[in-house]
Amino acid sequence: MALALAKQYSLEYQSIDRDVRWLTGWKVRDRDEQRQILSELVARNRWVMDGSGASTFDIRVPRADLIIWLRLPRFTSLLGVARRVLKNYGKVRVAMADGCPEPFPDREFLSYIWNFERKSAPAFVSQIDRFGPTVPVVVCRSRKEATRLLAES
Repeated sequence: MALALAKQYSLEYQSIDRDVRWLTGWKVRDRDEQRQILSELVARNRWVMDGSGASTFDIRVPRADLIIWLRLPRFTSLLGVARRVLKNYGKVRVAMADGCPEPFPDREFLSYIWNFERKSAPAFVSQIDRFGPTVPVVVCRSRKEATRLLAES
């Protein structure tokens, strides 16, 4: 969705996975370096950023004009991961860092998806409220809602 919005509005597309978190070979970039890169990215004008992670909302949310949260049901999310793997297995996606080909999802990632609403969503809400109390949040609870939002914008 972020890539589609970037194209639709001629915005710079930024990906947490590609631009911030991952280095070649699925190595995680140092946390301080990630935060520095994020600070530089959000200082730019006219961008859309793809990615989650409430631990960096203190940097991202205050600079956002709008948050679009794809808060999809777990089965929809799991099906999306399966489709992504079928389409991209062994290839590097646009939103992923060079040298990080699409793998089969591991238990940790699947567990994150399965438990998102219970374990992660409350932190997202809390951090958005804390760092962007006036930033509008649009929540899409289905792919159909996301598609409609893109078409209407």
